[in-house]
Amino acid sequence: MSAHRKEHISSGRVTRGRAVAARPWLGIAMAFSATFVCAPLAFGAEAAAKMPNIAGTWGSFPGPRQGPPDPKLLPPPPSPLLLKPKYKEAYDAQRAKEIESDKRGEPLANASTECLPPGMPQMMFAIYPVELIQSAGQVTFIAEAMSQVRRIHLDKPAPKIEDVAPGYFGYSTGQWEGDTLVVETVGVKDTVLGYRGMPHSDQMRIRERIHLVSPDILHDQITVEDPVVLEKPFTYTVGYRRMPGYDMLEYVCENNRDYVDENGVTRMRLQPQ
Repeated sequence: MSAHRKEHISSGRVTRGRAVAARPWLGIAMAFSATFVCAPLAFGAEAAAKMPNIAGTWGSFPGPRQGPPDPKLLPPPPSPLLLKPKYKEAYDAQRAKEIESDKRGEPLANASTECLPPGMPQMMFAIYPVELIQSAGQVTFIAEAMSQVRRIHLDKPAPKIEDVAPGYFGYSTGQWEGDTLVVETVGVKDTVLGYRGMPHSDQMRIRERIHLVSPDILHDQITVEDPVVLEKPFTYTVGYRRMPGYDMLEYVCENNRDYVDENGVTRMRLQPQ
């Protein structure tokens, strides 16, 4: 190695050593920053530890092959659904038509016929399992059916309805009140039908109270408010049972065999066109 190279390396080492020694404030600043960065993280972790653990995979409760349920854990019955006259007549006629078509074995078409997601609040029925993920500032619902994803933004102010772009799931905000997750959702577009095909306007507001009624049973009390369509708020509750060990499956709607005929009935193509 040349003398020039040795001197260069030696100089480099000395320079680096002097650079560290000449900046004692750097270590102080790093320690100061760590204190204030870690403090909120520690506080957040402490707050999260006090929240009920609703994370995991859940199936509908009560459900098939679960045995006789404990009556104390069953969801309460829904309140009366009181639609305003303008909407009640059309809704009752549609329901009667659905009952008759089901008896004939010719179910009427719905959103799933056209590979559209149920959206809010129907996705909460969990005909297929759902997965709940708790993270800092958010609770996420993932429905296996059509791989729907819904996000509940925690501790944020609820937006005005007119500020939310209408969609299938709307915009949800929530906060923990004791052991209950209280959620408000707005911005579900009016083509997304609700409970048993219930219509709604763009003024619909969905309020939820999600809480454990036992370590493995979860209830979601859903109240729908709509001053345009409803005479009074409508409330119903859906139940879930933990499904430990269940792996969520991919669900992609790629069935192009179903179609809607001229009478609104779901049909199936037996041969490709």
